[in-house]
Amino acid sequence: MPSQGPEMEIVHLLRAVTVELGLHSARFAQRHAMHPTDVRALIALMDASRAGEEMTAGRLGAELGLNSAGTTSLLDRLERAGHVRRVRGRQDRRKVVVEVDERAVELGQAFFGPLIGRTVELLQGYDEGERAAIRGFLAGVREAAAEQT
Repeated sequence: MPSQGPEMEIVHLLRAVTVELGLHSARFAQRHAMHPTDVRALIALMDASRAGEEMTAGRLGAELGLNSAGTTSLLDRLERAGHVRRVRGRQDRRKVVVEVDERAVELGQAFFGPLIGRTVELLQGYDEGERAAIRGFLAGVREAAAEQT
């Protein structure tokens, strides 16, 4: 593995960004008496909702690397806090799916909104070709990280 060069400068910068984002997420979790896994669960649920997908407890647990008991404990905790609700599936009413409550979305928006806004502003400074390159790079890094599991 190369130890220097412009590519490694970007790798180190990406690592630093990852650390800062993790610390930012941890501050949110701490401020709202949540476990970091709770925050990851809410993100996974919001991502599924944005994609128009229903999220079952089993699928959520698999995405988070939790066993059945851990997933149940997580969902019970989030439900007690008013962050999620269990509802019947839209397409298959026999299935129970998990949804993020609007209050949790508002809580997250209040905390993460300024960072998201600043990120959008930064991206608006790039043309579509540059944004495509950034998107491709980040998707590739994400895929490479997922392959390492």
